[in-house]
Amino acid sequence: MDDAQQTPPASVPPRQPRRMMRIAALVVAAAAIILLARWLFGSSAQPKAPPPPVAVRTALVREMPVPVARTGVGTVLPVMSVTVRPRVDGQLDSVSFKEGQDVKAGQVLARIDPRSYQAQLDQSLAQKAKDAAALVNARADLARYEELIKEDATTRQTLDTQRALVGQLQAALQNDDAQIQLARVNLSYTTITAPITGRVGARLVDPGNIVHATDPNGLLVINQIDPIAVQFTLPESAFQAVNAALHASAAPLTVEALDRGTRETLASGHLVLLNNQIDTSTGTIALKGHFPNPEHKLWPGQSVDARVVLGQREQALTISSAAVQRGQNGLYAYVIDAEGKAQIQSIQVDESDRQGDVVIITQGLSAGQRVVVDGQYKLTPGVAIVEMSGGENSNSGDSSNGSNSSDNGNSDNSGKKAAP
Repeated sequence: MDDAQQTPPASVPPRQPRRMMRIAALVVAAAAIILLARWLFGSSAQPKAPPPPVAVRTALVREMPVPVARTGVGTVLPVMSVTVRPRVDGQLDSVSFKEGQDVKAGQVLARIDPRSYQAQLDQSLAQKAKDAAALVNARADLARYEELIKEDATTRQTLDTQRALVGQLQAALQNDDAQIQLARVNLSYTTITAPITGRVGARLVDPGNIVHATDPNGLLVINQIDPIAVQFTLPESAFQAVNAALHASAAPLTVEALDRGTRETLASGHLVLLNNQIDTSTGTIALKGHFPNPEHKLWPGQSVDARVVLGQREQALTISSAAVQRGQNGLYAYVIDAEGKAQIQSIQVDESDRQGDVVIITQGLSAGQRVVVDGQYKLTPGVAIVEMSGGENSNSGDSSNGSNSSDNGNSDNSGKKAAP
């Protein structure tokens, strides 16, 4: 009875499967988090591939003797310039030159109507003939009076008067000779010749015009352009160096005329003038050089750089001006290290003179280092480099790309990177 009356206990749901499900869910979530973290941060843990090498052109830093020089801005001037003017008045009959023609000294350039001046010469010749005939007669009378005075057949006053008349006629003949000479000179002035050898400019007066000796403009201008001169200025601070070089050298100092754009040497000459005073208003001193100019590379009025050579500097460190770059912190160059990578190196250059396409390094580089002279705009510090085909690996410091060259080491590349 008791067994039949007892109620069976209620059934309890099993708890072990729920716990296992929770653990499995946590494992899956952890695995998902790990996979997500690896996906997000796994790429940054991997080392980056190095950038590809950059093709550049390089050159070595060299020790070499270079001239010590000073450069100033100059203007080309003719050695001589003559404005040809008429020296007598008259009608311009003809011209015998072409504009822009080279002429020689003494060459006929123009002619003025000579007829009036020929007539003046003929008058003077006639007057001389008249006075010469009168002198002959006066001398004959004087001889007769001298004989008569011996016989007291004439007076002393008559004799003295005759002698005075002979003297007057002799003086008249001298005056006639002077008038003849003047007439011949005036007649010669009707033929206008070149006073110097040089190049004729524009014709200022056409044939048929009446010209005068007082005309201010003249007929034409002749400039001597071979040889030719360049007048230039240097700062006052350069005077002592130039003066010392002049006294130390028996020969005239060499002066080079350089094209201001390409830096090409147009002509080489010698210094002929160090001015006798310094211009206090500008703080400069004027100099002048003479240059042979057979190819006419120099032309009057042309602006050039004039470089006067004062001596020579031994064992100067030189690089191509194309290697010099300008950044926010000053001048620098890309130097190739032992691993073949480009590194930025701050440098200082000698600003006192430009040695063509070569600059003198005073600080920052040493002989034998390799610097980049072309392709800097593609470089960043630490990037590997390869030499361009046709590169000048072993060239001296004056190998350069003309588009990169600039005065005093200032590069003019539009795409270059500034130093950080």
